[in-house]
Amino acid sequence: MLKVTGPGSITTCDGITRRDFLQVGALGALGLSLTQLAQLQAAGAVKKDDNKSCILIFNLGAPSQIDTWDMKPDAPSEIRGPFKPIRTNSPEIQISEIFPLTAKHADKFSLVRSCYHNAAAVHDTGHQMMQTGRLFTGGINTPHAGCAVEYLLGRRNELPGHVILPESMGPTGGNLPHGQDAGFLGKSYDPFVLNSNPAQKDFRVPDLLPPKEIGEARLQRRQTLRQIVDQTTKSFEASPNAQLMDANFASAYRLMTSPKAREAFDLTKEPLKVRERYGMNRFGQCCLLARRLVEAGVRFVTVNSFITVFDEITWDIHGSKPFTSIQGMKEIVAPMYDQGYSALLEVLFQRGMLDTTMVAALAEFGRTPKINPAGGRDHWPNCWTVKFAGGGVKGGRVVGKSDEIGGYPTERPTAPKEVVATIFKSLGLDLETHLPGPNNRPFSLVDFGTQPIKELF
Repeated sequence: MLKVTGPGSITTCDGITRRDFLQVGALGALGLSLTQLAQLQAAGAVKKDDNKSCILIFNLGAPSQIDTWDMKPDAPSEIRGPFKPIRTNSPEIQISEIFPLTAKHADKFSLVRSCYHNAAAVHDTGHQMMQTGRLFTGGINTPHAGCAVEYLLGRRNELPGHVILPESMGPTGGNLPHGQDAGFLGKSYDPFVLNSNPAQKDFRVPDLLPPKEIGEARLQRRQTLRQIVDQTTKSFEASPNAQLMDANFASAYRLMTSPKAREAFDLTKEPLKVRERYGMNRFGQCCLLARRLVEAGVRFVTVNSFITVFDEITWDIHGSKPFTSIQGMKEIVAPMYDQGYSALLEVLFQRGMLDTTMVAALAEFGRTPKINPAGGRDHWPNCWTVKFAGGGVKGGRVVGKSDEIGGYPTERPTAPKEVVATIFKSLGLDLETHLPGPNNRPFSLVDFGTQPIKELF
């Protein structure tokens, strides 16, 4: 997994940290060759006129469906919660009053109110299924949708095919993989992980700085060390593995020294009013950065609204400390999300990008219909809501329906694999495409018979 983490302990003569260089180099080549892409196109897996992208917002912690997108105003108070539904600019959709800005853009997104899964009610299993389409079993980790997209479609330019902002998911209680890497596709197709907070006043991507900004003394010291390493590894450099690493180093070097990459990550290029429209917080600036990356040619961007459920207030509203309550969600989490998400949709639309950019807002499960004694709601994988906008999706619609307490689907039950298939469809992929699975055995892109949510298109 390519991680941009700042200065490392050893640096090449061009200012690239050897630690990070080895991360991107030794872990595999970045992107497809033209030959591989041509083969996939000939097989029908890839459309030659591809111009689609995806921004996946993962609402880690899981919003309460009843307090957000699937309100039950006629249910008893212990079910319906403290919030009232408000009208939106779509006649079909009402949402919670805690999202007044999002309500103005309901014509751009559609809701699926009937998601469910049957796995354990822990965050990690939901993360796996909602990002890869499968629950990890038998030691097989399936690739994140964005990694599969990079494998099948390659890159448009020197920028990565898949970027995770601001960093990969951290601990969420289950000690299981979250599904945010390339799995059995190998490290070559792991995402580029920013590992930095774009809301920081002095935000920069250190390893994308031009070499002239690195001190001469430091360069000289690293150059001497590199010469020593070179003298002791001549036999290795003649091997096939070294030749592969050289190609990988070259690909990583092109990224790390690319003016286009520096430009894409440089938020100072945005007027202050634009940055403030998204919200001067981590989530808001990640939404802005996601838009810039898509504009620059990145095919797939994953934005984690939170990193862990333990060290910050998130959608995980159990009520008891260190978690927040339903009321706390209104005061802390909802305003941040409302501002960043609505700005993203608005600007994508204004720039003519929404038709070719799917924005999928997902979560790992829902919350219990009944409020618990601590004033919160607990894990509930039996029913929840996700949102889709752009990328061919018709806005202003509601797909599926839950029962009178928001506990179970009553119309159009939707499994995680259908959600992921919908993303693939938006990007123009053939769902019958196979990936090179463990031991080079063919592995279907989605489970046999899986269909996208056709009602969205």
